[in-house]
Amino acid sequence: MLLRLLARLIGSGKAPAEAALGLDRWRAGDYTGAEAAFRAALKTKAGDPEPLYGLGAVLVAQKRMDEGVEALRQAVEARPRDVTYRVALGNALAQGKLTAEAVEHLAAAVALAPENPELEARLHKPLLDLCDWDRIDAAIERLRGAAQSEPPERWTLRAHPWVVLSLPIENHLRQEVLRRHAQRVAARAAKLPALRRKTRAPGPRLRLAYVSADFRSHPVGQLAAGLYEHHDRKRFELFAYSMLGDDGSEHRRRLRAAFEHFVDVEDFDAQALAQRVADDGIDILVDLAGYTGKTLTEAFALRAAPVQVNFLGYPSPMQAPFIDYLVADPIIAPAEEFGAIAEAVVHLPPSYQANDDRQATAPETPARETAGLPPSGFVFCCFNQTYKIERVLFSAWMRLLAAVPGAVLWLLASNAQAEANLRAAAAAQGVDPARLRFARWARRPEHLARTRLADLFLDTHTCNGHTTSSDALWAGVPLLTWSGDAFAGRVAASLLTAIGLPELIAPTLPDYERIALGLARDPQQLRALRDRLAANRTTHPLFRTQAYTRRLERAYEAMWARHLAGEPPAHIAVD
Repeated sequence: MLLRLLARLIGSGKAPAEAALGLDRWRAGDYTGAEAAFRAALKTKAGDPEPLYGLGAVLVAQKRMDEGVEALRQAVEARPRDVTYRVALGNALAQGKLTAEAVEHLAAAVALAPENPELEARLHKPLLDLCDWDRIDAAIERLRGAAQSEPPERWTLRAHPWVVLSLPIENHLRQEVLRRHAQRVAARAAKLPALRRKTRAPGPRLRLAYVSADFRSHPVGQLAAGLYEHHDRKRFELFAYSMLGDDGSEHRRRLRAAFEHFVDVEDFDAQALAQRVADDGIDILVDLAGYTGKTLTEAFALRAAPVQVNFLGYPSPMQAPFIDYLVADPIIAPAEEFGAIAEAVVHLPPSYQANDDRQATAPETPARETAGLPPSGFVFCCFNQTYKIERVLFSAWMRLLAAVPGAVLWLLASNAQAEANLRAAAAAQGVDPARLRFARWARRPEHLARTRLADLFLDTHTCNGHTTSSDALWAGVPLLTWSGDAFAGRVAASLLTAIGLPELIAPTLPDYERIALGLARDPQQLRALRDRLAANRTTHPLFRTQAYTRRLERAYEAMWARHLAGEPPAHIAVD
């Protein structure tokens, strides 16, 4: 959208000169200069939508959400039929958790430009966040219809490769979206300048680099902190390329200290990142972002490093010819599915997921009333984000509440409209909406401590809890999952296997309900499970970070050995 607006400004000659200067400053990463130029443009021509848009976008980029949204609202009011402004405002509102209003503007953009398939893809995540199941079901049916009536290069634009992992659709459609997206990334990268490569003599250590926007207080950063710290510095020289700046957190400082080389690439484009990786002589480049929010995937398509790996941050194959390996395990990517995965698969049993055995938990468990829970009664819990909650699963949860008098369902607070929608759905099934309790934001140590108050964690299906599932098990709360048909829906099964509780993996929804109801009605059985979980936390592999790191390092060394031998990537099984 930035380039489109820049072309409009220069081409039309109608916008104040200061606005063009603002866009130049913005492109150069000078947000302060860009803001000043856009404000100067508005003094020259008050209410002009172009500098309003530019000002709003620059403010949003600086996380000054209220000011940015207000400027973008004024741009939309000045030119309500401009799709660019509608989309920018919708995206900003979604970032600021004003999700219902975001849907309003994104839906208006779809109506203004129905010929643009990418616009509808922007609607899916806000609708999922709202638990607006009627509209998401309609959107899924449109996606299925497009898959039957449109060529793949068009219909696959109707779903975002990150959000598609949470859409309850057939997995073959999901994987086609990813394959086509990878092709588009490769085509964009082919237009970029070739990398300047220099020969580096093999050193005593492998140069291993991780690329992520999540070297901060973020679920991926929390999972992998111990991994980075435990890497063997005699065998690996460790690099981090950070795509987002310092959030000021203690966790950021911990992560930064774990690397020998920590490179801030927030202002880099894909070509600049790829060139830096090549200049640094990286041997193995690990993508922790995949197709999530902040990515520079074209850097991988440019072949920045000889061996490139998809790991941890994107719970799916990327289906990309420029990614050599997918780190997985036999549960989330069984051998019989290798033929449908573009990457070579690394089996890292019992679970692919890194976990940190040093994560801090507040020592005192709060009183139930302090956490917003009733003083007595069974507590079903799900702290997964609302976009993962599906209608069919929520209906099962309501049947459990109806069958267990006094029980409550403890959910993570998201946005006011989602909470209202969930309460309305409960009432429609004859359940008192007051039996839904919402946990507000808390610092991570306090959140882990209050999680202990739950009796049973109920996992979501199409996209499981990943970090949240680990959090529940770390806090000592048994986790029940109904395993899905793809990587993102099998993660909890992988974690439960690694901590020795496979009986909590339900193959079907009726089994899921049966197990949950049985545990809610049998305090002794639940207590025995909690005791086993407490014992297994220190004896089973899931939270043994150093041992996990050694297994992953063996996988990296096997990848590198194949490369040195001139052999193509191949499936690797780590003992």
